[in-house]
Amino acid sequence: MAPAATFASCLSKAERPARSPMPEGRPGLPLIGGWLRSMFALLDALRKAQGEALEGLGFGPTECGYQVLASGPRWRLRDYGGPDAGPPVLIVAAPIKRPYLWDLAPSVSAVRYCLRQRLRVYLLEWTAPSRSNGNAGLAEYADQAIGEAIARVSRETGGMQPFLMGHSLGGTLAAISGASGPQSISGLVLLSAPLCFQPGVSHFRDAIVAMAPPSLSEADVVPGSLLSQLSALASPETFVWSRLLDATLSSADPLAWEIHARVERWALDEVPLPGRLVHQMLEWLYRENRLCRGTLHIGQRTVGPSCLRLPTLAVVNTADEIAPLASVMPFFDAMPGPDVRVLEFPGEVGVGLQHLGILVGRQAYARVWPEIISWLEARC
Repeated sequence: MAPAATFASCLSKAERPARSPMPEGRPGLPLIGGWLRSMFALLDALRKAQGEALEGLGFGPTECGYQVLASGPRWRLRDYGGPDAGPPVLIVAAPIKRPYLWDLAPSVSAVRYCLRQRLRVYLLEWTAPSRSNGNAGLAEYADQAIGEAIARVSRETGGMQPFLMGHSLGGTLAAISGASGPQSISGLVLLSAPLCFQPGVSHFRDAIVAMAPPSLSEADVVPGSLLSQLSALASPETFVWSRLLDATLSSADPLAWEIHARVERWALDEVPLPGRLVHQMLEWLYRENRLCRGTLHIGQRTVGPSCLRLPTLAVVNTADEIAPLASVMPFFDAMPGPDVRVLEFPGEVGVGLQHLGILVGRQAYARVWPEIISWLEARC
């Protein structure tokens, strides 16, 4: 077996050839009026029915047990247990779709892997917004909700400061939270999490900015299927063709095929989001790159990479178009702290989307997760 170093390498300063950015204008997706919201809400229901059909075939989630430790208007805090003396890890799930991607099946479960390594595992789950709390944005998610969850975990563990761990936009929210209140956590683990959104970092970023409908801020609640369709239009190579190719390549391996089918079932499990949050993510992060530029206002603070002096580990899939290395390194290069590290690993078959590989890839658990655990243990 090849040594782990051939699959996960430590980088310091790195650059990726920039692509020519797409025009920043909006070519005019239709306005998100009431009839269109209703159409996407119906699509949500249809996709849910498809997912339930896959679940009926045995490809549904098989989560391990947990208790709900605390909750708020838009979130619930799960406690998976673990040794009382073990270092606490607070997972920040992405607000898009359901959090069981972290515990998809016994063979590919970040939650179970961390528990086996004697970590105390908590997970912040986002609940569907209602009309009464649908006006929440980045401050309510990254500052208030994560801050309350951190405080509760700290009380539960006798004052220990947890490590924040997040995947995709969950990692982006974790980084914003860490920049807002670095004194309350021990470090950050960011898995396939974009941090820099300047033009040219990826075709997906440029396309999503060019296509984002201007009226999203007017919607109280944005159906999850709208975001899925927007992503597929922005990068059909990633969200359509590569998934079909992965299905074909997985067909010769029963375990790979099972994981692929479970990912497809998860992808159909849509979650609506507050219109304000979607608007701020698209405008403040993707279009204006405020986080990496250090101009993002969260509550009474202005945050950016210069606010982060925490130990920080980023894990990047080299086949990932959504959060490539170019979306991480400019942020890391601007961080003042010396304890920052990037691990790269290659894509693999049987993960559905390469963006999800770190959470559902068998090779990722065999060769990258041991390095993540070693990094955490060295800082406990």
